[in-house]
Amino acid sequence: MPLRVEALVATDTASAAAAEGRRAKDDVWVAEEGDMSGASAGRPLLFRTMKVKGSILHPYRFLILVRLVAIVAFFAWRVEHRNHDGTWLWVTSMVADAWFGFSWLLNQLPKLNPIKRVPDLVALADRHGEAILPGIDVFVTTVDPVDEPVLYTVNTILSILAADYPVDKYACYLSDDGGTLVHYEAMLQVASFAALWVPFCRKHCVEPRSPENYFGMKTRPYVGGMAGEFMSDHRRVRREYGEFKVRIDSLSTTIRRRSDAYNKGDDGVHATWMADGTQWAGTWIEQADNHRRGHHAGIVQVMLDHPSCKPQLGSSVSTNSPIDLSNVDTRLPMLVYISREKHPGYDNQKKAGAMNVMLRVSALLSNAPFVINFDCDHYINNSRALRAPMCFMLDPRDGQNTAFVQFPQRFDNVDPTDRYSNHNRVFFDGTMLSLNGLQGPTYLGTGTMFRRVALYGMEPPHYKAENIKLVGKAAELGNSTPFLKSIPDGAIQERSITPVLVDEALTSDLATLMTCAYEDRTSWGRDVGWVYNIATEDVVTGFRIHRQGWRSMYCSMEPAAFRGTAPINLTERLYQVLRWSGGSLEAFFSHSNALIASRRLHPLQRIAYLNMSIYPIATMFILAYSFFPVMWLFSEESYYIQRPFGTFIMYLVAVIAMMHVIGMFEVKWAGITLQDWWRNEQFYMITATGVYPTAVLYMALKLIRGKGIYFRLTSKQTEACSGEKFADLYTVRWVPLLIPTVAVLVVNIAAIGAAIGKAATWGFFTDQAWHAVLGMVFNVGTLVLLYPFALGIMGQWGKRPGILLVMLVMAIGTVGLLYVTLQQDGHRMSFLTRPSG
Repeated sequence: MPLRVEALVATDTASAAAAEGRRAKDDVWVAEEGDMSGASAGRPLLFRTMKVKGSILHPYRFLILVRLVAIVAFFAWRVEHRNHDGTWLWVTSMVADAWFGFSWLLNQLPKLNPIKRVPDLVALADRHGEAILPGIDVFVTTVDPVDEPVLYTVNTILSILAADYPVDKYACYLSDDGGTLVHYEAMLQVASFAALWVPFCRKHCVEPRSPENYFGMKTRPYVGGMAGEFMSDHRRVRREYGEFKVRIDSLSTTIRRRSDAYNKGDDGVHATWMADGTQWAGTWIEQADNHRRGHHAGIVQVMLDHPSCKPQLGSSVSTNSPIDLSNVDTRLPMLVYISREKHPGYDNQKKAGAMNVMLRVSALLSNAPFVINFDCDHYINNSRALRAPMCFMLDPRDGQNTAFVQFPQRFDNVDPTDRYSNHNRVFFDGTMLSLNGLQGPTYLGTGTMFRRVALYGMEPPHYKAENIKLVGKAAELGNSTPFLKSIPDGAIQERSITPVLVDEALTSDLATLMTCAYEDRTSWGRDVGWVYNIATEDVVTGFRIHRQGWRSMYCSMEPAAFRGTAPINLTERLYQVLRWSGGSLEAFFSHSNALIASRRLHPLQRIAYLNMSIYPIATMFILAYSFFPVMWLFSEESYYIQRPFGTFIMYLVAVIAMMHVIGMFEVKWAGITLQDWWRNEQFYMITATGVYPTAVLYMALKLIRGKGIYFRLTSKQTEACSGEKFADLYTVRWVPLLIPTVAVLVVNIAAIGAAIGKAATWGFFTDQAWHAVLGMVFNVGTLVLLYPFALGIMGQWGKRPGILLVMLVMAIGTVGLLYVTLQQDGHRMSFLTRPSG
């Protein structure tokens, strides 16, 4: 009993803190005028629209205008005071500053009208009861059981099966793109454990419904109605989950031992064997022809059949039921395992290809009008999350023209200081709300609910209100008659899921849809489904949908709808950003270029997509500026970007200061902390000096060679052997990607030392000394921005930031002393070699 009371108290405290945080955000937002229009026709509105208060929004817009005028004045002044003794440097800096101004404008214009939309779940329940909520197909993708641990995947699936949505209204699909028996048998284990876990969640209103995260909580809030049974049920379910984890963790060993036993005495190929004594059709442990990664048959297996429409109560405590479920609905949603066919002669198109196969297969098995996709490490944190996007899709105002609803990404495993800006609140809570005021947020790859027909490439009702016609669609969608016939039904947004009989004919149709050859000479991967041949398939898929005239919505909930894991290791984080930035540049040099989109794309939405595709280019100039201090080290001559240098510095300080003041307004209306903003600034500098220039180089090589670039996928597996929670944060993995930023760090440390040495040599009150100090301000700023990177490459020493400070002071002092010594020796040699009069 004391544990339960403590949990309740902790919950109340946390709720009060969360409520206080929400009130602070609400002080910035007000209801939009006319928000209630349209509700009088007996169709209540399902979400509220909020806008930023005028007292914040108007000064924010005014400052943007003032900074734009200041930038123009700055350029005019620079042209008037052209630097004639370093023309090459002046021209370079002018081009760089012009690009900086242009990219800042592209980034700022879409932020002029941020909008927040709040789903009304009560209104949804009043208008759309449990019986008439539409169907949902849930897609989960995984590839490698090592890089993407199976425990993450099974917890994601369990949280989906336990979601607070009518159990007969949704189905869950797992795409195993590696074709491993480990994932298949893990789903068998999930189907078995879910029979206990899901009813337990319903009985006691458990949150979150991922068992690993629920049992990992220090306090377990109880809001159910059976407190007397909770503790005993909790102990039993936790024990069962512990045994379930042991079985999951031992799957690889179990399968290997079983296969070795079946293969004993067999001189042929060593197969991988299933528990029923048959050979696995997918990838074998010892890979062979037709059973290797990239070459195996397609597999589809219904693990849990579609449930009946009527509740099925469980039994009381027995050998088959460790807890009393006599008053609990024990039905489970449909669960399907899919591993598509792979063949060496075809490009499998990675995640996008897997998603398109799931889209087709689900059309024959459940054909829900809405689909939502998750990465394997993103679980449902708020059990009512599947209801929230329905508030936007079914709203009477513009619901039918809404193609997808995007949720923000939230993470569990990030270190408390968020060293590498994994939470990325500036983007998720700032930029996305800005796009919400235009045509809508972009698709971010996970936690997104789609309207099925939008993925099929159909136009929104606003532009094409007539019924869907399939004449001639075979050329675009493929020649499967059952699939083509399913499309009109999938367009009915009120449609529920109806059970199907998986007979021989259906199995044959499913196999056809999973073949590599099915997409030959069709529009899949370009105008239909998820887009191919670009690393950021998520962004360009959202772009394709937007350019057709569809809109999207941004949905943020408390508690967060979904949570996942993020790479806290420096190298893995940089590789993740390299793939994003490289994919952005690929989009610019493809048919997904925002400049050539149709007129249906909102003008400011076009600017936003253009900015998302070219932002890495600006960092080439940042990198150049970062290496400019090299000239301080190897030349006695003073190089000036602009004269008069003092006035130039004052202009720069003013322009940069205005940018940060504008940033503070964004911090205010986005509801983020100063730490979130500062970490974003620091991580941008880290990526701008290494990752983004590398992405530009990759893109240049692609344009020259005509071949695509392989971007390494982010590993979700922690390699650190320590039991420490954030051990991966202090693990150094040296790769070439780190070298440019290390070089920038070294150059700026040396430049500060040289500046101090010059001041000491020339005298601290000379013009040269003051110019050196003014230039040193930017070197110090660079070091401050690269501080998290310096900690990262220190490994375990990064736990003691004071050591880094001491090392920096020593390095700067050493360079300054060395500079003074060399100058004195140079003057002495010059005196000794001077000819006598």
